Amino acid sequence: MTSAHLPAGDAPSAPIPSRTQFVLEAIKHRILAGQLPPGTPLVETDLAGFFGVSKTPVREALKTLAGTGLVVMSQYKGATVREVDADMAREVYDVRLLLEPEALRRSVRRGAPLEVAAAALERAAAAPDAAERSLANRDFHRALYADCGNPLLTRTLDGLRDQAALVSTVAWAADPSWATEAAEHADILRLARQGAADAAAGALHDHIESFVRRAVRATGASGRVAGETSGQDVGQASGQGSGRGVEGALA
Repeated sequence: MTSAHLPAGDAPSAPIPSRTQFVLEAIKHRILAGQLPPGTPLVETDLAGFFGVSKTPVREALKTLAGTGLVVMSQYKGATVREVDADMAREVYDVRLLLEPEALRRSVRRGAPLEVAAAALERAAAAPDAAERSLANRDFHRALYADCGNPLLTRTLDGLRDQAALVSTVAWAADPSWATEAAEHADILRLARQGAADAAAGALHDHIESFVRRAVRATGASGRVAGETSGQDVGQASGQGSGRGVEGALA
């Protein structure tokens, strides 16, 4: 274990649900920051030791992350950070492309308040790293559709949020395009605030469509996450050869 290992005395004293949430958010942040790259094994014992908790909150956190699509659970390999490839990017963004513009159109027509979306844009502009930018970006998009008036539509789009954020993180690492997307976000928000429902929905459609093209390019060259070493074995991915396993990434 690295020097960053938390001694037992520093373990949180909060109830287990709070510990689970703490571990969940910490792992999610590191995944979206690229510190735990796609394919990285997530060993319960290592994570519990690092965070100074028992394996129970770690196990529950990993189950939740698997449910949102950031982590894959395997009976034989255990938990790993989900791989990102062109097919995954297309699947996630195809659903968004079909549903999110219509949800925004309905939100605008209902006169939904957009202060949360504006605040998310400000947070994204001031974000210190890719993870915080990705989370702010996610909050911006949710604020556009949250008041669409259809709870099922909202829940469906909510279910894609973490996977979309993971794709964004990988795409930005290969092709930093945040300045372009920030300008597009500002234009979408301007149109929505003006009450131009169809124009705002059209701008959002174009925004998602252009991003997915970049994401597919970033992830599609080898069918795996951009920048991943081909032929990398499990030992290297877990840090035995590279020093970048879960301990190295969390340090």
